Amino acid sequence: MDNIFALDKLDKLILSRLQRNSRETYDTIGAQVGLSPSAVLRRVKRLEESGVIDRYVALVKPESVGLGLTAYVNVRLEKQLESHKRNPMDLFRASVQAWPEVTECAALSGEMDYLLRVLVHDMAHYSRFFMDTLLKHPSVQDCKTSFVLDRVKATTAVPL
Repeated sequence: MDNIFALDKLDKLILSRLQRNSRETYDTIGAQVGLSPSAVLRRVKRLEESGVIDRYVALVKPESVGLGLTAYVNVRLEKQLESHKRNPMDLFRASVQAWPEVTECAALSGEMDYLLRVLVHDMAHYSRFFMDTLLKHPSVQDCKTSFVLDRVKATTAVPL
């Protein structure tokens, strides 16, 4: 936990504003938090250099680009592969990076090993991904899928 960066009240206010709208001007942010635009700029640069601000992105609504089905897939891996092969977890982690349908992959404690967030066009697309990619992976032992019926809350903001 050495990577924790000490944030003061103004840093948190600036981060809150940027999480809502990273294109907001330093003039506007400064007016909201009680700092000059140049002071806001200095703080933002410090937050970027320290790694608190990881990157800036455009958030795209999946439905607006034809990705109307979201699935969460719990994956259990085989614990042992033949000794001459790579570790099942390493093999799976490397493969996930190349699957565009998987937008998030988290290692889990408990019964299942990973949770995948999968965005696809429709059920046919999901079926192809599931049958032809996921289940054919040599490390995968079992999968359980849940489909999103309604998004009750969706945010990218980190609670400060």
